[in-house]
Amino acid sequence: MNIDLKGRDFLKLLDYSKEEIIYLLGLAKALKEKKKNHENHAYLKGKNVVLLFEKDSTRTRCAFEVGAMDLGMGVTYLGPTGSQMGKKESIEDTARVLSRMYDGIEYRGFDQAVVEELAKNSSVPVWNGLTNEFHPTQMLADILTMQENFGEVRGRKLVFLGDARNNVACSLMVVCAKLGIHFACCAPKELFPNEELVNTCREIAQKEGSTILLTEDTYEGVKDADVLYTDVWVSMGEDASLWEQRIRLLKPYQLNREVMNAAKENAIFLHCLPSFHDTNTKIGKEIYEKFGIREMEVTNDIFTSNQSKVMDQAENRLHTIKAVMYATLKDE
Repeated sequence: MNIDLKGRDFLKLLDYSKEEIIYLLGLAKALKEKKKNHENHAYLKGKNVVLLFEKDSTRTRCAFEVGAMDLGMGVTYLGPTGSQMGKKESIEDTARVLSRMYDGIEYRGFDQAVVEELAKNSSVPVWNGLTNEFHPTQMLADILTMQENFGEVRGRKLVFLGDARNNVACSLMVVCAKLGIHFACCAPKELFPNEELVNTCREIAQKEGSTILLTEDTYEGVKDADVLYTDVWVSMGEDASLWEQRIRLLKPYQLNREVMNAAKENAIFLHCLPSFHDTNTKIGKEIYEKFGIREMEVTNDIFTSNQSKVMDQAENRLHTIKAVMYATLKDE
């Protein structure tokens, strides 16, 4: 099948077919090999992209900037105070102006409606670097990391532990359904994902021969798991006052050695980062001083273990984001 993504937006993986996702993963693998071998791949020389960030980031910003430069492009970064979008200028006008100057627009922020509005009014591809609802570029990195560890991912089982309503958990459910990966989330019922999205994903999963399980029982969820995945208990943009409630709700779903041992022997650990696995961060230290908890969503022994593939996963953000930019901007 000939896959052509030129000019396409990359807003959520529900918009992409299984074949298109597999194509992007293959392209990312090829670009990673070129990077490793120091082969020039400045295929998009002369083009320029702009990065609109309403939420700060390490991996997303660096992946887009280095990826664009590797492809030969110029990059402009506009941080939370770097543009007039939403303040003195509408999203619609911002999209129209920027698409006159740039060949691609990345947005990382809050509502999915914003990135959808940018795409609607832009004449160039728009890429979702993260919204409250979805995190599609992270998913490509996650699946590439699974491929590197297991080869074929179809029929594998991925389990998310924590706030299953968040953008990472919801996006994992989507990509697993699309690729025939069994998905389970372990969380209290009040933190289960949106029912409408669950039903949509179950329909897709049924066609692909995989399953979706929502459970409050950690050990039911992680049984026979190939991948255990977690995320911070309070997401970026949420109020810090939620920590006490989330610790109470989610401490039983901490990914520790006992939970890891309940999965398959060769299971791997993934995390989108940043992670509160110790007290070596300002927030981690504050949480410990206030609530007496040193390790939150994952214990340090798991984070630093041989089963942890989080640094490979973080690096793969670069290669997969580069694949998205190249596929949607290439001339041929």
